[in-house]
Amino acid sequence: MSRPGSSLDEKGVNQNGDPGGHLPAFADTHTSASSTETRLLSAFKKDTRARKVYLAGRECFNEEGTTFELCLVGKIKRQLSADPTLRPEFPSSLGLAEFTRQATEVSLGKSSRAVVENRVLGVQTPGFIAAVRLGAEFLRLWPDGRQAWSGPVYLSAPCDESLAGVFQGAGIKDIREYYYWDDRQQGVCLEKLLEDLEKAPEQSVVVLSASAHYPTGADISQDQWAVVTQLLKRRRLFPFLLLPAHGLCYGDLGRDAWPVQFCESQGMELLCAQSFSSCFGLYGESVGHLLCVFKQNSLLLPVQSQVETIVRALWSQPSVGGARVVASVLSNSAHLVEWQGEVKHIVERCMLIRAILREKMRLLGTPGSWDHLTHQGGLFCCTGLNGHQVDFLSNRRHVYLLPSGCLNVSAINGSNLGYIAESIHLALTT
Repeated sequence: MSRPGSSLDEKGVNQNGDPGGHLPAFADTHTSASSTETRLLSAFKKDTRARKVYLAGRECFNEEGTTFELCLVGKIKRQLSADPTLRPEFPSSLGLAEFTRQATEVSLGKSSRAVVENRVLGVQTPGFIAAVRLGAEFLRLWPDGRQAWSGPVYLSAPCDESLAGVFQGAGIKDIREYYYWDDRQQGVCLEKLLEDLEKAPEQSVVVLSASAHYPTGADISQDQWAVVTQLLKRRRLFPFLLLPAHGLCYGDLGRDAWPVQFCESQGMELLCAQSFSSCFGLYGESVGHLLCVFKQNSLLLPVQSQVETIVRALWSQPSVGGARVVASVLSNSAHLVEWQGEVKHIVERCMLIRAILREKMRLLGTPGSWDHLTHQGGLFCCTGLNGHQVDFLSNRRHVYLLPSGCLNVSAINGSNLGYIAESIHLALTT
């Protein structure tokens, strides 16, 4: 039987010339919608204007406009490549053991009760999104090993647009939003956030940014975390924490992970997806980590077995190159001090750019308050511009940022800062 809409001639050849009436295997495959970032980057590359600026990338840039390279990381890579004791071999499905141990300790602290009681599992993943995907796969088994779980999962509005697809790819179709960024307050609206989570069914998973929220850069304060965690515990909601650029909010891995430590100190089970790629400049060697905290250590071995099964189906083993670099830094106190010095320089540069941009907007007489620029942290910030103003920037000024009005602070430098400030001013006043 031929497919509806196809027809065969007398020789058994269909109208597109395929013999035997067999259509191509991918005849009905449709081109998937490209991501916002992909479309923006494509438009930017096609733009022939000499003075154009791309502010939607996720990499950390230096003052010269190139991706930031850490001197220490280059030195360690050379040392590792010359080490005769390192032989090529397949790592464990869970990744490099020293990396996962160090990543767990800097996130929870060596004296963490969960670490001391052996109630923590760390898994190396090929990047941040892979950590989220592994967590999403495992969520269906976590609440009750005898019963399938399918959601709902609550994401912040706005959030990384790829997150919904990651959970859906793991078979979780019930994806909902909770209120996060408020344009009028120019920050997190805790009241509406709590209102949305109060309505969430028990055993819902709530995805929360631990620090440097993408794409707004606006984080929940420590006092607000105390309120949020009480609601999560009372409503029996499960926290899935995110650290997509671990270390680049405060320049300190432990301080960035404070919400993770706080939730653990409250006796909560949790998942945390982390990335060490940005803070170590390992963009071509993505290093991710999934942190799992349980209530009983009796769950550790059965959970580890389940995770290994999932990992073998997803990517078999992660690569160890980038993980060795991270482990070498975290396990050596001298290296760690040097690394922190380089990372703090990145963080301080971003904070300086925020302060100068805010002052430029004030001197230009740009409408509104711009204090929120310095209240946010990490690589990204939310300007508060609406869709029409964002379109004006790209079409008239050739300045490209996310449709939500969020931009990458590190992509601003001395040569384009004045032009960007002037462009934003024009977007608001023209």
